[in-house]
Amino acid sequence: MATSFAQSERAKLCDLFTEAGPDARTLCQGWQTADLAAHLVIRERRPDAAGGILLAPLRAYTERTQRSVRDGSSWPELVGLVRSGPPALLRPLDEPVNTVEYFVHHEDVRRAQPGAVPRMLDPALEAVLWKRVRGLTLLARWRVSGGLELVAPGFGSVTVRRGQPQVTLTAPPGELLLFMTGRQQAAKVESTGPADAVRRIQEARLGL
Repeated sequence: MATSFAQSERAKLCDLFTEAGPDARTLCQGWQTADLAAHLVIRERRPDAAGGILLAPLRAYTERTQRSVRDGSSWPELVGLVRSGPPALLRPLDEPVNTVEYFVHHEDVRRAQPGAVPRMLDPALEAVLWKRVRGLTLLARWRVSGGLELVAPGFGSVTVRRGQPQVTLTAPPGELLLFMTGRQQAAKVESTGPADAVRRIQEARLGL
């Protein structure tokens, strides 16, 4: 039976939620663990409110609903909703839709805690994450200046944008994914290129 990375990352995140409690820091600006858990619940269980995750005109309603979900459940109940996974109708989409979502949010909690270091990941999971990194390049192309190339040793390389000055980021796929989803300061990558160009990439608004 194939490994479900979405389920594995979900379970690890929920274990970490339980250990950390509802008020722990995350890498998501302004969110504690309870806010992140409520976000995951409405994303899977409140389609009426999930639109604001991507669409600015709907954001106020999404945020009100997220606060209501967060404050209307005990912490064990909220974690239990995340752990139980999506409704039956959406479960066939769990792996393609949620593997990256739960990997990134697992790291959002892990790396906000003191002393956190990168995990050793299953190479098969790294391969999945590398495909997603490649898919993020179109969005990032319009948010960086100069040239940018991503190199994942053992997996390949991808040019995000051609131009000068050229910056090359080298790291395992999981670290590159965190970088390209806006977690530049937490991602462990090797940056080569002119110092000013590297700084601009570090400060660029990447991700959604």
